[in-house]
Amino acid sequence: MRGRVFLIGAGPGHKGLLTLRAIECLELAEVVLYDRLVSPEVLACIPETAERIDVGKSARHHRMEQTEIIQRLIQHAEAGRTVARLKGGDPFVFGRGSEEAQALAERGIPFEIVPGVSSAIAGPALAGIPLTHRGISTGFHVVTGHECLDSAGTPWPLLAASNLTLVILMGLGRLETIVEQLIRHGRSATTPAAVIQEATTPRQRVVAGTLSDIAERVRAAAIEPPALIVVGQVVAIRDQLGGLVEAVGTPQVTSRMGGDGW
Repeated sequence: MRGRVFLIGAGPGHKGLLTLRAIECLELAEVVLYDRLVSPEVLACIPETAERIDVGKSARHHRMEQTEIIQRLIQHAEAGRTVARLKGGDPFVFGRGSEEAQALAERGIPFEIVPGVSSAIAGPALAGIPLTHRGISTGFHVVTGHECLDSAGTPWPLLAASNLTLVILMGLGRLETIVEQLIRHGRSATTPAAVIQEATTPRQRVVAGTLSDIAERVRAAAIEPPALIVVGQVVAIRDQLGGLVEAVGTPQVTSRMGGDGW
């Protein structure tokens, strides 16, 4: 008898931002394959009886290639086990969850998609940055800063010409290039920008400035991945919110130059 697979979005980091359905599915799991960006706080929610398999990948080191991850999912499910595939954020937002779902569908293995809160939304919010604001931004773009060889390519001219908020995931290592592309294609160097490290976790740090100086500020603050980048006039609103923003009950807004927010 075949098992089933839950493709679960683990959210941005804080375990309080896990969905109720995600917790329900984890409690049913006999084996859990989890990514590098799943926080220790969320991993602590995995039942002690479940087998844990670290399949984490970083830009320069893959503990397990994507093809092998898919093979493991199929192997455990076809052995009759209930499998949880735990992915940072939302499984269908730069998480390759759709590829895994396709592979499961091809083998006739039942699966369920469990959406998660994306860091693209939660990160800016808990740093005091609204992605939309009446009279300032009527929408937002979310793109990856890390392109693979078969990527269609990020449309920098379009993004630079837009006045919508821009959120860039996995782009810290290419921050200077991203800034250069945006300015070269028309975004003003005075456009507010922010970089948020380990959003929503106790390790969150925020550095804000403009496109002209954000890379220098990030270097000075020694910001490390995982981090996301926000570009747009909405970044300036965080100055007005002061220290009133709270993240899951904890003060979260940091100074303009960055620093620990917990």
